[in-house]
Amino acid sequence: MVRNMIRGGLCALLFAGAGAAQAQAPVKIGFITTLSTPAGYIGEDERDGFSLAIKQGGGKLGGVPVELVVEDDALKPANAKQAVDRMLQSGIKLYTGVNFSNVLAAVAPSVLRDGAYYVSLNAGPSTFAGEKCDKNYFVASFQNDAYHSAGGAAANELGYKRVVLLAPNYQAGRDALAGFKRTYKGEVVAEIYTKLDQSDFSVEMARVRSLAPDAIYQFHPGGAGINFAKQYANAGLTKTIPMLMPSFSMDGRMLAASGASAEGLYTVGMWTTEMDNPQSSAFVKAFTEAYGRKPTDYGMQAYDTALLIASALKAVNGDLSKGDAFRAALAKADFQTLRGKFRFDTNRHPVQDYYLMRIERSGNGFAPKIVRKVVTDGRDAYVGQCKG
Repeated sequence: MVRNMIRGGLCALLFAGAGAAQAQAPVKIGFITTLSTPAGYIGEDERDGFSLAIKQGGGKLGGVPVELVVEDDALKPANAKQAVDRMLQSGIKLYTGVNFSNVLAAVAPSVLRDGAYYVSLNAGPSTFAGEKCDKNYFVASFQNDAYHSAGGAAANELGYKRVVLLAPNYQAGRDALAGFKRTYKGEVVAEIYTKLDQSDFSVEMARVRSLAPDAIYQFHPGGAGINFAKQYANAGLTKTIPMLMPSFSMDGRMLAASGASAEGLYTVGMWTTEMDNPQSSAFVKAFTEAYGRKPTDYGMQAYDTALLIASALKAVNGDLSKGDAFRAALAKADFQTLRGKFRFDTNRHPVQDYYLMRIERSGNGFAPKIVRKVVTDGRDAYVGQCKG
């Protein structure tokens, strides 16, 4: 009898040990982003913001061990498509990381066809916000148009009657100008589309000067945005034709590169390193200590995305086969966002506030300071088209 009790006890311990080992198997998260090219710093901030949340959780999100599998898409949709196909074949069921909308267009369909989950930390193309929305596709950042609709509202408040619009000719650029025009009440003098990898904007500068608008609204992320801002200042246009832009066209890295030429410019966004809430302040401090630089909006969004995913992983104890429960937990968005307020609309895109900000001196550099809120509980224009 004693022998049977010992044997039973050993079996119980073995089963318990096996269960513990199984519970500790990490959930792999496919993280495809842009780490090379002049826009590579964007992916670096996204990777680092997401990784910071994992580090703070002791290698876990929501108490669930995770493994981040990172690939560089080099801003090439074909590279991203090959990367996601490899990851899907290896069994990865949860993805994030893509920064550019044209790259996401190559990644998301493969993920969704496989029944896997995609949670966007930046790109929010209109394509997937309306008729092509999917129950496994969530956007933790913004819908592209919505960000720029806030730009149109800001231009109205600033009293700009005649505006020239500029953006690169790809999905997010077209969404940007469509979103601006949706709310802007003045005259759009011209729409100028540039190349995604363009570095010389002298022709565009000359055209802006000849059109003599009240202001320009421009969207150029990454290295292109740095070149645009510098050339605009060097051409003397900042003194005569004000520039309004989304925060992605003058993020922290771009501010450091642009220097005093950015002072006084207006941006529109949902967050700034100067935002006065304890969660945001703690994040900025932790990120700066961990990586030796202040985070950009991209880093903030990635951190928020990690917290969102953590809340859902916790709800299902890391079991992604519990699809309904995992989706419901994501939709609940039960996490403390750094931007102050966040909830999902029925198309699984955010409902959130946007602010008009002005670039001002801050310490040894420059930072966007909030002037006032321009959009409260902003929704995107495509939510009514989403039936799924």
